[in-house]
Amino acid sequence: MSHRFVRTAWRTLAVLTALLALGIAGGWYWLRGSLPPLAGELSLPGLQAPVSIVRDAAAVPHIRAQNVHDAWFALGVVHAQDRLWQMEMSRRIAGGRIAEALGATALDTDRLLRTMGLRRVAERNYRNLDAESRAVLDAYAAGVNAWIAAHGGPLPPEFLLTGVRPEAWQPADSLSWLKVMALDLGSNWSGELTRLRLARQLPTARIQDFLPPVPYAGPLPVADYAALYRGLDLPLAALGPQPRTDTDGLGSNNWVVAGSRSASGKPLLANDPHLGLTAPAIWYFAHLEAPGLRVIGATLPGVPMVVIGRNERIAWGLTNTNPDVQDLYVERSDPADPGRYQTPDGWQRFEQREEILHVRNAPDERLTVRTSRHGPLLPDTRTGDALPAGYGLALAWTALAEDDASFRAASKLAYAQDWTGFNEALREFVAPQQNFVYADVDGHIGFLSPGRIPVRRPDNDLLGLAPAPGWEARYDWAGWVPYEELPRVFDPADGALYSANERIVPPGYRWHLTDEWQPAYRAARIRELLAATPAHTPASFRQMHADIRSGLAADLLPKLLQRAAATDYPPAARVWHERLARWDYGMRADAAEPLVFSAWYRALTRRIYADELGPEFERLWDQRTTFMNNVLDDRDGQGRWCDDVRTAATESCAQQVVAALGEALDELHARFGSDESRWHWGDAHPAVAEHRPFSKLAWLRPLFELRRPVGGDVSTLDVARFFINDVEAPYAARHVASLRMIVDLADPDRSTFMHSSGQSGNPLSPHYADLLDRWTRVESLPMSMQARDYEAGALGTLTLRPPAAVSGGQ
Repeated sequence: MSHRFVRTAWRTLAVLTALLALGIAGGWYWLRGSLPPLAGELSLPGLQAPVSIVRDAAAVPHIRAQNVHDAWFALGVVHAQDRLWQMEMSRRIAGGRIAEALGATALDTDRLLRTMGLRRVAERNYRNLDAESRAVLDAYAAGVNAWIAAHGGPLPPEFLLTGVRPEAWQPADSLSWLKVMALDLGSNWSGELTRLRLARQLPTARIQDFLPPVPYAGPLPVADYAALYRGLDLPLAALGPQPRTDTDGLGSNNWVVAGSRSASGKPLLANDPHLGLTAPAIWYFAHLEAPGLRVIGATLPGVPMVVIGRNERIAWGLTNTNPDVQDLYVERSDPADPGRYQTPDGWQRFEQREEILHVRNAPDERLTVRTSRHGPLLPDTRTGDALPAGYGLALAWTALAEDDASFRAASKLAYAQDWTGFNEALREFVAPQQNFVYADVDGHIGFLSPGRIPVRRPDNDLLGLAPAPGWEARYDWAGWVPYEELPRVFDPADGALYSANERIVPPGYRWHLTDEWQPAYRAARIRELLAATPAHTPASFRQMHADIRSGLAADLLPKLLQRAAATDYPPAARVWHERLARWDYGMRADAAEPLVFSAWYRALTRRIYADELGPEFERLWDQRTTFMNNVLDDRDGQGRWCDDVRTAATESCAQQVVAALGEALDELHARFGSDESRWHWGDAHPAVAEHRPFSKLAWLRPLFELRRPVGGDVSTLDVARFFINDVEAPYAARHVASLRMIVDLADPDRSTFMHSSGQSGNPLSPHYADLLDRWTRVESLPMSMQARDYEAGALGTLTLRPPAAVSGGQ
């Protein structure tokens, strides 16, 4: 081979390498054009006057407008600048249009959401709102659309990779996303469906064991629904969609103390709502100022309101009440005319409509949606076909009401000045019912749980826990709980209020909200830590936000150790028995004990109820804390669940506990290696912020998904819930404190907040994940509305102007 050929080959390779590098650099430079300008001037039609947007050092926008219309318009602009793909996905989820962008794998979700008709109901809600509320939604939509039209460069990478183009934002898109949030926070219909499915193989008494009330007070006085369904001759094996029913640990924390229990003599308020971890975060921080409006806090991209936050006089935080506001009804069709169904007054025609589901790279699908007097009939998402011939399951849900004015109610909080105004603002709130804590600069604190709660008749012997025959009037709703009789407290004598999704009403409370509260571990810990400090400060509240003592482990582990104490262990298991006996229940990321305990508990749940549930087990495999405690305590004879019904022998709970520890150690050796000194909870338990949709694609996941090792579990105040039925990553934390906020009413501008990713939803931005590590360390950002605070170190000032007022370019 000649030297000339070699030189030519090397020269060609060098040229190709340089061209490739230039191409990559050019592509990178071009893609960076998807990032919005943070400084300069921008002409946008629809504005009434110039608006200033200062992005502080963390990219939080501080919007200063000369009128309220322009303030909400500007919020639409910054949401679109920073979170356009997230908003596009939110719009498509709510409208049942994901398959248009992602293909047939999204059809099941589209069928369900299109059947529920959230977008259709949102359009009606918009038409029924008052002019002022519609004006806010219109101004916001105009701001979103103005930015889309003005942005001449490339869109964020997700649009390029999927080929999706953003459509014009509509006011109903905002309202429909609020309904998706309500669905996420109140899907108790899945529990009804689970009872219906379990009735195939278990008697009602065993189903009551498995799905007990919280707090447990014996079996609920409910009808024998297993016998009822057999009497209806329903083909239960084929019935219904199969939603997830993971419930333990889902929720949020909030608490507030009066000046009598704070070092400053003024109230302190804290909130950390727990939601599925996403990249970008579900929340977007913003500050808005205009005549009559001065508010700062957490917004939802796509929605013009501050959901959690404060104004100059009051602050509010919330947790989910999780009331029973959904009921399923078995509707029976007329054998002679399937277009009719049975009612207490005879046969009545279904309302019927056709939906066209567009599918990327596939033919359209036609979906026939039938609606009874109770609500839409759910599709059979398992087969994509209709429910068994002659029957359907209709969903009644408060959020499907055409007069739902929750947007108007929640958006008024930004303007409320005192407890009276706060109460009046929330009077029209429908869904999802929330536990609000309140504080004001005058020293008052309060608690209120607004929402529309159905009243069930005294002869409704299913209590809303299982699907009811739709043709029997006794199961129909009989009105709503009066607003004045919803749970509320104002200025309690002990100077403290809190909620953590536990039971919030005392025994004897007149109205039935739900029997499906969360276990009280987090609530008990809040109460304990509030009592431990006589005069609280923001620093003591921050320590509470970071608390990782597991109430679940403190409750359950002694029972496991006691039952296994008299049983012979293999030597390796004996070592861990002794180590766990010395553990302080701290779910530290750098410790091994949290991992071994969690694996032990996971293995035990399988041994306790996989045999009884059979084919339903994988879908219903969850931590089920109340049930497991009842079994281990042999409450009402529930220790019988320890016996494996598939064997001739009668296994004891002690045998199952010991066997589960051995299985857990085997699993951990297989997953994390034989060197137990290298086992760490945080390595097995990363907080995983999933990206929609690219977490589903292995080659794109590292570019979009966010992960960090964390401590905590389902019961710690610094919550980090994992899903034990996830075979690949059963300990990965996917449900966490989505934001943390501490408001000091002695000096509101010294308040703080933090969410879990960054303000930008564009992975090319330095602000895509710049808050993640600080969130992991339970640090915070200033929550100030003072210019001297947010202008220090600001990234820039962007001035929005009406077209006629433009004085220069970007």
